[in-house]
Order: sequence, then C-alpha cells, then structure tokens
Amino acid sequence: MRTSTRHTATRNRKMIDSIFTASVFALCALLPSPSFDAEGQQRGKIARIGFLGGSSASAYSTNLEALRQGLGELGYVEGKNIAIEHRFAEGKDRIQALAAELIGLDVSVIVTSGMPAVIAAKKATSTIPIVTAGADNLVEAGLIASLAHPGGNITGSTRVDADFSAKRLELLKESFPKLSRVAVLGHGSIGGDQEELGEIQTAGRKLAIEIQPFPTPDPSQFPSAFSEMKKKRAEALIFLGSSFTLAHRKHLVELATKNRLASMCPNAGWTDDGCVMSYGAKTGELFRRAAVFIDKILKGAKPADLPVEQPMKFELVINLKAAKQIGLTIPPNVLARADKVIK
Repeated sequence: MRTSTRHTATRNRKMIDSIFTASVFALCALLPSPSFDAEGQQRGKIARIGFLGGSSASAYSTNLEALRQGLGELGYVEGKNIAIEHRFAEGKDRIQALAAELIGLDVSVIVTSGMPAVIAAKKATSTIPIVTAGADNLVEAGLIASLAHPGGNITGSTRVDADFSAKRLELLKESFPKLSRVAVLGHGSIGGDQEELGEIQTAGRKLAIEIQPFPTPDPSQFPSAFSEMKKKRAEALIFLGSSFTLAHRKHLVELATKNRLASMCPNAGWTDDGCVMSYGAKTGELFRRAAVFIDKILKGAKPADLPVEQPMKFELVINLKAAKQIGLTIPPNVLARADKVIK
C-alpha cells in the first residue's frame, strides 16, 4: 500500500512539472521576441557611427548628405537604427584629440575624409573599423598592405589626387595656350601634397610651364603668398586638395579672384564657390560608397577583407561666371568636354 502511494505521488509530481513547463512555454510564446536579420544581428539596436574630418561642417555638408542618402538606401535611419557623431577640426591642429573623443563614445565604425583624419583615427585605434571616404595613397603611407587586401582596420576609397594633377595642368594649358607660369598652393605637408606637387612639376616640364610652389601651412601666410605670386607673374593657380585647403576654400577662391588668377581646383565644391575650373573624382560618390562599407562592417565583415576602391566617376566643372569676372574666355572645345558649366 505504501509502495503504491509513493508511485502515485511520483506520478503526480511529474504531471505537475509537465503542466508547469507547458505553461512557461505558453507564456513565452505570448511575449515579444527579439528580431534578427539574415546575418543574425539583433534589430532595434542603434549603431554609433563616428565621422572625423579636418575641415568644417559646412565644407562637408554636401558629402555628408550623400553619406546619409547612401545609408538610407540600405535601410539605415538616424535615430532609429544608427546615430552619427560628427567631429570637425576646422583646419586646426586638433584632429588627434577629436579622434580620441570618438573612440570614447564607443562608436562601431569611424568614417574619415582626408589623410590627416585617417592617420589620426589609425593612431587612436587598431581595432575599431575605419572607412575612408577619400584619402591619398594609403599603401604608400603604410596604412594598408594593398588595395586588394588592406589588412588591419582600414578600408574604403582612395582619392588619388596626385593621379589627376597632370591632367589638371593639361586642362589649364588647353584652356589658355599661352600659359607659361603656374603657381601651386597647398599646406606643404609631406605625403599627399608633396606627391601631387611632384606630378605637377613633371607635367610642367613636358608642357614647358614653370611651376611655382607656395607651401602655406598657416592661413596668415595667404596674403603674402598671393603677393609673391604677383611678383613672380603667375598666370594661373592650382590648389592642392587637402582638409587644410578645404577648410579655407572660400577665402582662397576670393584671393584668386581678387588677383585675377585662372584657378584650377580639386572638385566641384570649389567651382561652386567661385573657382574657375575643377577636375577630379565625384566626392559625393565616395561618401555614398562609404555607406556600403559601413553596411558590410555592421553585418560582420572585417575591414581587412574589404578591398579599397579607387574613384570610378570623374568630372570637369567650369565656372563661366568666375572666368568672365577676371576677363578669361574658355575655348569652345574645352567647354564641350565639361560635365557641368556654371553660367
């Protein structure tokens, strides 16, 4: 009798356990469960993206809008599943401190523009992924192993301004056949500026054009640099592309106009501000492509395995209004090749 009672008690406990377990599963089925995407990442989590630039917010406004559009096309919305933290050096010597600030915010990815920014980000972290939206020769600078296999934590797009430099000088010569003296203004730093200047000097020798370098690492040197250009009878001016010149773009274009110099600039943003001509990569496209890299990284890809891209879309932009303002006439054959003409 006692044995039968024990068996009955055991059966009752098992029945109670089964009913309890079933109830728990039923309750869990009623509760909302986390949603996952195809790669197994939990949705609803906001990823923090850092942007580091050496120039000002206004200088990057168009390009940052291209980045947001690119992210939007991939399903990312600020405040919903991403947050973008911006840091702008405004052309001042504080980019390393700003890189450290972004690291402290626990960002998932850092987007950079220009060599000073990518170098600063690399010094600040060797683990957080860095996506460049336009930089100079990353391989030569020792920042990546190769374009195809970057290694480390950097990927994105190069800007390769040095590769365009000879073409910019050729376009100036074609536009103004009697051209014989061209000034070149930039920060003068070792790296992108020196490489680009070297290409211009090589092209200058072939075209019988005297190249006059004007390294100006401080904005206070701008007036004296333009006075010296006048003394040396410079007929045209090439601005080197960097975060430094970008930060002072409007002022530099105003000085070129005031001194009646045919100016050749890195990209369309400069011609919009009054530069006579520009030739280079479509920078907005580089920022849009940065969104693709960000998407892949947030889904688990490693920067080391993502090949660095080179620009595929280039444009020649001519500001006829700016040319007429300083008494210049652009030949019809050059105008016909322009992707955009500002009248």
